[in-house]
Amino acid sequence: MLTRTSGTEIARSSTVLSDALAFAAAQVVIETAKAASLLAGRGDEKAADQAAVDAMRSALNAMHIQGRIVIGEGERDEAPMLYIGETVGLGDGPEIDIALDPLEGTTLTAKAMANALAVMAFAPRGGMLHAPDVYMDKIAIGPGFDPDVVDLDAPIAENALSLAKAKGVRPHDLGVCVLDRPRHSDIIDALRSLGVRIHLISDGDVCGVINTTNPDTGIDMYVGRGGAPEGVLAAAALKCVGGQFQGRLVFRNDEERARADRVGITDFKRRYLLDDLVSTDAIFVAAGVTSGSMLQGVRCVGGYRTTHTLIMNSATRNVSEIRTKLPMD
Repeated sequence: MLTRTSGTEIARSSTVLSDALAFAAAQVVIETAKAASLLAGRGDEKAADQAAVDAMRSALNAMHIQGRIVIGEGERDEAPMLYIGETVGLGDGPEIDIALDPLEGTTLTAKAMANALAVMAFAPRGGMLHAPDVYMDKIAIGPGFDPDVVDLDAPIAENALSLAKAKGVRPHDLGVCVLDRPRHSDIIDALRSLGVRIHLISDGDVCGVINTTNPDTGIDMYVGRGGAPEGVLAAAALKCVGGQFQGRLVFRNDEERARADRVGITDFKRRYLLDDLVSTDAIFVAAGVTSGSMLQGVRCVGGYRTTHTLIMNSATRNVSEIRTKLPMD
């Protein structure tokens, strides 16, 4: 059953999540993308990720917010900075919960491949699920459909046929994004048996989910198993522009179930809908590190460094893209 946002939560979101805050958040991912881009193509995933983490943490700590990280680089004992529960900001502004991935696509960056992003989402305190660092089964589609068009628990072929019917097209006309992993072989085989176009990606399922909202990408649905933290980030983006998302946490051992228990999750079989993952309005920002289907990466041309950033704010219904061109340092 769909979880509905109360009038009180909506009013609080609109007050807290101003467009000024959204543009300030955008500056954080811009600085992060610039730092990570310096490591693009260098073959060092850890160095690229560390550069992104350092830049994002520094920029967040310069913001006038009382920030708390709910989706981060890991738990405190595993991550020296930007860990779950860490407080950031100058401590003199609104109380904000933050989901972030300083570098979605460390391998993509190290190999200078497409679609690496610096991404972050803001919500009022308590507005996002504190998802543990485990897997999540996911299915997502763009806006404009009835809520029962796809079902996480239905066979993928059934979901594809249902979506094609709702769109008034043949299955051959659908595009479905899937992470290129052996665990998805059954999904891929079932879709190919229907003639569906499959867009395989090596990494970056936040971008994969968001692409379902843009007809220009040719992607109508995202399906498969990926990271739960990335599921919350993607849900924040969908909250801003519409679309549907369903997910269920996947636990492989007792240690992963203990992670969930530490953040207050006790129903290990729950199916999460979009409003379960992000219960209030949200801000979502993403800056391209390497160029891809959604954003252009950081480029250095003629003594200038250019960036391309997406800014979305569901509280004000504003969606913007900004491009910067500044002299290189």
